[in-house]
Amino acid sequence: MDEQRILTDHVLRMTDTLLRAGVKEAVISPGSRSTPLAYAFASSEKLQTYMQVDERSAAYFALGLAKASGRPVVLLCTSGTAASNYHPAITEAFYARIPLIVLTADRPHELRGVGAPQAIDQLNMYGKHVKFSVDLPLAEDNEELDRFLERHVNRAVSVAMTKPMGPIHLNIPLREPLLIDFDRKARASSFVKSIHGEIELSTIQKQALATLFSNAKSGMIIAGELPVGFDKDAFWEFARRLQWPVLCDPLSNLRAQVPEDCKALCIAHYDAILKSETFKATAVPDTVIRFGAQPVSKPLTLFLKKCRPEVFIALDESPEFRDSLGVVTHHLQSSPASVYEVPEQRKPTSYTDMWSSADQFAETETLRYEGLAGDEGVIAKTLFDMLPEGSDLISGSSMPIRDVDTFFCKTGKDITIFSNRGTNGIDGVVSTAFGIEAARKRPTYLLIGDLSFLHDVNGLIVSRFHKTNLTIVIVNNDGGGIFSYLPQSTVENHFEELFGTPTGLTFEHIGAMYDAQYAAISTVEEFQAELQKEKTKDVRIIEVFTSRPVNVKAHRAYWADVIKGLDGNE
Repeated sequence: MDEQRILTDHVLRMTDTLLRAGVKEAVISPGSRSTPLAYAFASSEKLQTYMQVDERSAAYFALGLAKASGRPVVLLCTSGTAASNYHPAITEAFYARIPLIVLTADRPHELRGVGAPQAIDQLNMYGKHVKFSVDLPLAEDNEELDRFLERHVNRAVSVAMTKPMGPIHLNIPLREPLLIDFDRKARASSFVKSIHGEIELSTIQKQALATLFSNAKSGMIIAGELPVGFDKDAFWEFARRLQWPVLCDPLSNLRAQVPEDCKALCIAHYDAILKSETFKATAVPDTVIRFGAQPVSKPLTLFLKKCRPEVFIALDESPEFRDSLGVVTHHLQSSPASVYEVPEQRKPTSYTDMWSSADQFAETETLRYEGLAGDEGVIAKTLFDMLPEGSDLISGSSMPIRDVDTFFCKTGKDITIFSNRGTNGIDGVVSTAFGIEAARKRPTYLLIGDLSFLHDVNGLIVSRFHKTNLTIVIVNNDGGGIFSYLPQSTVENHFEELFGTPTGLTFEHIGAMYDAQYAAISTVEEFQAELQKEKTKDVRIIEVFTSRPVNVKAHRAYWADVIKGLDGNE
């Protein structure tokens, strides 16, 4: 068999195995060494391929695809620093538990370590930020190798999809010539599939959990970020039986489409409520069960750390301990479904009523919030109020996600919220948003700060290759707004230079470069009018100019009003 046929069979077998393992999308960046696999992917009728020339942005785009779909997504690049540019998104995927299948083409072994161009040490290059890494063998005419390849690729995808999900890395050496035979078909595979079961509690474990629930006098449910596909109906039935307040992080997506009889249980404004010392003194829970990761809210973090509930159950399908506060007393490794059936029906308590009343008051304050000229909070609130039915919201880190936590109220609309909270970085957010839109095909809105937008301007390149429906709301406060809330802001020396970091940049010309629909906005009224206009292009950029000092003043005034009301001083 000639070299081209051997190479063709090798990459077709790899492609067919990925498809059988559940891969449906691949994100490709152009390069020479990865040519055979790029050809095989592009030629497959079953694989949706996306192009992004910037590998760093490509990786975040793939992360968005996988985050929004819950499926493994392939990333493919050539050798050298192209692979290095994947690392930030791989790190986010690892901590956010996103199944990325990272394929890096490499030089054959005889060209490694001898000064060949685009040849770096790619073995285990992502270190502990991938769950599995292997250097695959070169293509050859060998049935034993074929069976090894099928099982190793399947194993890699299976590891990526096993709880906790995460990225894996296949390093693939390829020898020239790199062209394949487009007329050949993949040969039959001897491996069928990997099957993943659910982790269930035993009868004894359920009885022990039921005792913890029944002994609780002031119980609380905390819902952090939850994955796409989480069974909200089953969750709310669980909450109905316990009749405990449910503190819903915006990334739990439990604030949207809340069942009517569970609205009193759904607590959306705990971040503001827990700024009241009076309320906190009476709101200490004795038992907590947390679904998902620790929520965004700093006041909630401080509250839990101080009160240290007698029983704190962290429900997680992974053996990993997500307990940054050191308060978890019971790590429960189980599927949520196994826990839902445990509690018996309980009656509402005064503890739950107290939380519900406080939340209703804070919601009233939020709904009537008008902010100040130059305030970011009122812009965020306006956006949330005007989001259409059946849309998605992606939030940047720092101030945007905190404004989502503060101003996104309970709603009957079908709205899903996403954010990169694995490492809480501000990089790659634009590309992640494009990936989420590509996966879900719904009107998508990105709320992002100016510095975060600058970090990923190259993410806009993907819009030149693929249709999209993305509105980007850039809150331009000329710098890092989150630092104005931190202790650094009390020290004038070097604050602007080191933390405020004003650039003086605006983004009208970036919009023109990518043929985006663009508008510059300074008032809430202008913002409302712009959101009501017809979207005429694939990408719409609305740049809203705000003031960091005004933003701090307006937020603190809002929190003060909530505190006064809860403390009985209004």
